[in-house]
Amino acid sequence: MHWVHLMIAIVAEVVGTSALKASDGFSRPVPLLITVAAYAVAFFFLALTLRTIPMGVAYAVWSGVGIVLISLVGWLVFRQSLDAPALLGLGLIVAGVVVINGFSNAVGR
Repeated sequence: MHWVHLMIAIVAEVVGTSALKASDGFSRPVPLLITVAAYAVAFFFLALTLRTIPMGVAYAVWSGVGIVLISLVGWLVFRQSLDAPALLGLGLIVAGVVVINGFSNAVGR
């Protein structure tokens, strides 16, 4: 269940960050409220995750997967471009998350 909690935290963080962009510098109240609610959900579920997964591993996966997902949202929703170095960097982040989950003994299973 801890991995489900972590995935909920990641998705909530991506929703919150997307709404933060849509809030246009806190000038639009609805996206701002979505941001606050989504970050509250993200931190709640991250806290649940930290009961069983080591903090460094959980945060590495949370931030790594979040970076990749928010980059995809930026590209698809906000029409932000990703050049070759950005894509390479995102690929390295994905590789790091795969290595942590596939080979690290520190990951709570």
